[in-house]
Amino acid sequence: MRRLACTLLLALGSLSQGLAVEGASFPAVSGSGGAVASAENASTEVGIEILRAGGNAVDAAVATALALAVVHPEAGNLGGGGFAVVRIDGQLASLDFREAAPADATRDMYLDAEGRPVDDASRVGPLAAGVPGSPTGLFELHQRFGDLPWSQVVRPARLLAAEGFIVTSRLHRSLSSERESLERFPETVRVWLPEGRPPAVGSRMRLPALATTLEAYAEAGPRALTSGSVARAIERASDAHGGLLKASDLASYRAVWRQPLTFDAFGWKLASMDLPSSGGIILAQTVALLESLGWRQMPRFGADRAHLLAEVWRRSFADRFLMGDPVTTEADSQSLLAHDWLAYWRSTIRMDRASLSADLARLPESLPPESSDTTHVAVADRSGNLVALTTTLNDTFGCRLLVPEAGFFLNNEMDDFAVAPGRPNLYGLVQGEANAVRPGNRMLSSMTPTLVWRGSEAVVLGGRGGSRIPTAVAQVLLRLLVDGDPLQTAVDRPRLHHQWLPDILRVEADALSPETVQELLSRGHEVEIWTRDAKVNAVRVLENGTFEAAADPRGPGSAGVVTPMD
Repeated sequence: MRRLACTLLLALGSLSQGLAVEGASFPAVSGSGGAVASAENASTEVGIEILRAGGNAVDAAVATALALAVVHPEAGNLGGGGFAVVRIDGQLASLDFREAAPADATRDMYLDAEGRPVDDASRVGPLAAGVPGSPTGLFELHQRFGDLPWSQVVRPARLLAAEGFIVTSRLHRSLSSERESLERFPETVRVWLPEGRPPAVGSRMRLPALATTLEAYAEAGPRALTSGSVARAIERASDAHGGLLKASDLASYRAVWRQPLTFDAFGWKLASMDLPSSGGIILAQTVALLESLGWRQMPRFGADRAHLLAEVWRRSFADRFLMGDPVTTEADSQSLLAHDWLAYWRSTIRMDRASLSADLARLPESLPPESSDTTHVAVADRSGNLVALTTTLNDTFGCRLLVPEAGFFLNNEMDDFAVAPGRPNLYGLVQGEANAVRPGNRMLSSMTPTLVWRGSEAVVLGGRGGSRIPTAVAQVLLRLLVDGDPLQTAVDRPRLHHQWLPDILRVEADALSPETVQELLSRGHEVEIWTRDAKVNAVRVLENGTFEAAADPRGPGSAGVVTPMD
């Protein structure tokens, strides 16, 4: 009888400030029984074990996401939301379980009498929390496409919470860096800052309240969290610190199956997420414009390619200003990907001179630094099923408030609305009226869960990093689909980023030669070296049926494959 062995790769720690990506990470792992990539070793192991137990890609993705809710509390969640794009038995589908504004939310809830944002009200504390979508969304995804019993999919996460997991240096650093804001909430301190400091690296962390919640979730599905004692506990915790979330908000939440955004590029077929995520539209615009402008023929690592990326993204992110919840958006994917609109943008790009973002739309350019905390799971199984699943709390540990009886953090996704249209949010994104706060609406996102395929070959990827996600995903794909890089090399290579405002081309160290930077400066670009690009998790199915999984060395991240053995 054959047994299945698991090969795992853990990219430990982050890269040095110099981001010497070449040679800094492990090679991609490969096998023939399926692949999983996620943010943490423990969660990737869970996904692999589900595949070994006969689960399909959806079973593994949901189990991995639930494990992340335990071992990766800064982003993995039951108190947040996300998106999934899947290809199961040849069927494409996408699920929107993005958070929504509470029923009592108002357009000006974060503004003072002069119309200015009030301190950090949209970022810290439960007033910043949208209605969580993960409990409903993960269940809906499994119920439609999963093979294993629901209780079996939830069980590994429950065991991690009940029996404990080892505190990593990454988790310790995250808790230490957010200590001041976490200390604002006694409920959080009791669990995550015992004795006034984070749990020690290497210690075992047990989360009994979360284990109880997961046990109830395994038995009753989302009702265990959206009604009854857990829902009342969320309302109490929110109300105690000035929030608006009510048990009735959780009871009324619904995940929405939407049509995936599909498009072709460079001989491949792609599927990504449509609104209320902007990521798929930005990705589709990027590859369409680059292909029509001769990207394939341009020298790699040269000024023309870097210039063109900046020009294309400048326009895509300007379009993002028009996007919002599908109900209120001022422009949808059909209009923004229309031939005439892309032709117009193409006609405005000059190869010898950088555009000015202010010429595309005149808006404020004084923006704060970016931050992020999202997590992506990529899974492929031996039957050819693919899942790209991205979830988020928005900022690190969300709004920093832990619901004590439930054991998980609430998100701070309300900051992804245009708190004050025309002003920047947490990620430096300037947004428009289409994304203003409205009760029940879903805030605009940059998440970019994406599937790519050509014949029997396929790639599943996505990332964390706020507004940097779609630009990172685009670059990894260009390296795979156009330049033929190996999977790990495509993930590793230094990247560029531009998001319209601020009007700056951000580049990782070693992404461009000094001569190329000088040429970009001569064309009118402002260039800034930075070390904060998105983290991409990816798996790939090769034409010969081999599976590969890659972890981003900017991580940490984890990649694993299932390997048949005698």
